Amino acid sequence: MRAFRFSTNTFGLTSGAGFAGFCQRAEELGYDTIFAADHLGDAAPFQQVVAAAAATQRVRVGTLVVNVPFWNPALLAREIATADILTEGRLEVGLGSGHMKWEFDEAGIAWEPYQGRAERLAAVIGELGGIFAAGGYEQQKALREHFGFPPLAPVQRRGFGGAGPPLIIGGTGKQVLRIAAETADIVGIAGAKQVAGKPPGVFRLCTAAETDDLVRYARNCARDRAGAIEWHILVQIVRVTDDRRAVAEEMAGQEGATLTAEEILETPFLLFGTIHEMAAQLVRNRDRYGFTYYTVHAPYMDAFAPLIEHVRASGEAAAEAAG
Repeated sequence: MRAFRFSTNTFGLTSGAGFAGFCQRAEELGYDTIFAADHLGDAAPFQQVVAAAAATQRVRVGTLVVNVPFWNPALLAREIATADILTEGRLEVGLGSGHMKWEFDEAGIAWEPYQGRAERLAAVIGELGGIFAAGGYEQQKALREHFGFPPLAPVQRRGFGGAGPPLIIGGTGKQVLRIAAETADIVGIAGAKQVAGKPPGVFRLCTAAETDDLVRYARNCARDRAGAIEWHILVQIVRVTDDRRAVAEEMAGQEGATLTAEEILETPFLLFGTIHEMAAQLVRNRDRYGFTYYTVHAPYMDAFAPLIEHVRASGEAAAEAAG
């Protein structure tokens, strides 16, 4: 059975020292990975992952996720290879098709329908793998040989067909999930689903039953690869409480709520309860969906941290009992 991994993502950037302190705090709390997103208005992702690795000793770093339509594939390959080298092979690369139309509008990048963005994602994955495997540009070969420097290439050889860092792809749309199942080392089942009939970027949380369908679909697409895939989930809220039902009813009663209290209690994308109750939910989610790789938003990093120690201690005790 695959071990749990836990991660957090960065929110806001105020100073180099503050960012380094945040990363060091995440490492001290036991997190395995620190992720940076790729949104207009947020700090640039690859500078963040390099800085995070420089500030820490153990944690892996990654992008969750790069907005592929923002990037030229050749330049994205350069960013990934550089970051993998400078982080000494601690990089995990998350790629996505983009979902916030306003970001495209503000950046002056053409917005395509979902199918077009998904097709672009698949094409770029293939292009990146080809660039990583090529051993450098032929036009630069004489210069490299004269000065004795190697071609720019990732340190890791796991993802992208064995040519680059581990690849993460996630979503709720079936086309993106099919691409993820066929190409990614880590498949994320996103908790946010586009609300039908609303402008792009208006989301609601998936129910437990919808998550069952998404996981089933992705596993069917993965076929023989399904057992080797690490299944990832982004938790939207973490709240410590002695009364789970009261919290669920409060959330269900809020303006704009799309889930009932019962659905809120069951969805895997919300965690609330005592530490023991939330730890039990992680185990249930693993058994039901296969989720073993958890990311929580930075504002919940401290609230979630006791779960890391609790789950790992329980796992070690169970292993000792079995052995």
